[in-house]
Amino acid sequence: MTHTVQMDISSSDSKRFRQQLAAVLPSQSLITDAAGLRPYECDGLTAIREQPWMVVLPESELQVIEVLRLCREFGVPVVPRGAGTGLSGGARPQHDGVVLGLSKMNQILQVDADNCVARLQPGVRNAAISEAAASHGLYYAPDPSSQIACSIGGNVAENSGGVHCLKYGLTVHNVLGVRVVTLDGEVMELGGALWDTPGLDLLAVLCGSEGMLGIVTEVTVSLLPKPPQVIVMLAAFDDVEAAGRAVGSIIGQGIIPAGMEMMDKLAVQAAEAFAHAGYPLTAAAILLIELDGSNLEVDALSDRVTQILQDHSAIHVDIATDTASQQRLWKGRKSAFPAVGRLSPDYYCMDGTIPRHQLSYVLGQITQLSASYGLAVANVFHAGDGNLHPLILFDANQPGQLEAAEKMGGRILELCVAVGGTVTGEHGVGVEKLNQMCVQFNTQELQQFFRLKDAWDPSGLLNPGKGIPTLTRCGELGGMHVRHGELPFPELERF
Repeated sequence: MTHTVQMDISSSDSKRFRQQLAAVLPSQSLITDAAGLRPYECDGLTAIREQPWMVVLPESELQVIEVLRLCREFGVPVVPRGAGTGLSGGARPQHDGVVLGLSKMNQILQVDADNCVARLQPGVRNAAISEAAASHGLYYAPDPSSQIACSIGGNVAENSGGVHCLKYGLTVHNVLGVRVVTLDGEVMELGGALWDTPGLDLLAVLCGSEGMLGIVTEVTVSLLPKPPQVIVMLAAFDDVEAAGRAVGSIIGQGIIPAGMEMMDKLAVQAAEAFAHAGYPLTAAAILLIELDGSNLEVDALSDRVTQILQDHSAIHVDIATDTASQQRLWKGRKSAFPAVGRLSPDYYCMDGTIPRHQLSYVLGQITQLSASYGLAVANVFHAGDGNLHPLILFDANQPGQLEAAEKMGGRILELCVAVGGTVTGEHGVGVEKLNQMCVQFNTQELQQFFRLKDAWDPSGLLNPGKGIPTLTRCGELGGMHVRHGELPFPELERF
């Protein structure tokens, strides 16, 4: 079984393909010149680049159907693209394929305040959803750090999270329905404006499928009422592992904050210099904890969380009750990625998830890996749900540093799997984590993934080479599986 697509199209067919695309798209929606193609060479993972054959920017579902019909007829690979903020190379083009960008389909079709839902085209920015719902006292909960730019279609493709996913869930928990076009040109409606529908849950299959199954042309999301009271707590620690233990204790006592984020000293110092959020520069780590709910509930939880933090040796605990102070604290966290970019010419952002009780142990192991590879790491975590974002600092101009950063990143992901976690929490697999997928899943499991892919896209033209490693690739890596072979971290056999 092979899933590598190579386009074999004659020059005459190539000409006909372009002509027929031009006939179904406005002239400004077809890009073929080198300068116009250059911005589409990569997504947020800039180390992996490829110039596409051409870019199409449909403005309607009908145009999407026509583009896919032509690509199927001529055997041309299709790489879907949202806002291009992805961090795993999921939107990396193919030199012989078409990038299908959805940025022009950016209309908010409906905000139904009575039923707390909104219907959106896939190019609508994440932040724009809450902006449109704000006048009704509603908001959309998932809030990736890139929310001012990332699109809801891309959020569906990657099953994006954000700082509030601890309490309110990932994209899959907040999307009620989608319209999706398959490569055969069939329009499917999965879910809708209701909370449950009969049959298999194909909507959940589509969320996180990274554009390999179909093209989303409309999304229906649930909106939430703004809570009566919100507070944001900042707790500082002089020990990183103590902060990790505090996270486990809060969750262990049955408290589920709206968000609970952790940053180590290097990340804190970078974010403070960039955003002036008021973070303590001498702390080894900080926790940002948001509590929301009724006034009585928040007051009671605040007292309990404060006591837990003090029991775990927090240096001090500050509480922000006004909106401006809260936004300032969150601005520092959401600015952490660009802020760290000021510390080093390059950085490599990882994304893995672990059981919460392993947080302090994994932090210690990352410190050891940092020393072993000679590369500094700034740690930014969705601590409450165990989603890690170590930022490995390096200089691509220094021979061997990029390769070292990639190897170290792979080791971190393998560590996540070894302690019972997974290679991604919200960034997706793309092309970045294909090798680590060989570590997490065995042959039978990978074959099941391919069977699902084949059921939706038997020609293999939708985002080929992404998300699922071929069995050949895994075999060339030695067939190493954490659960079915030799552990890459032998000392973890006790877990």
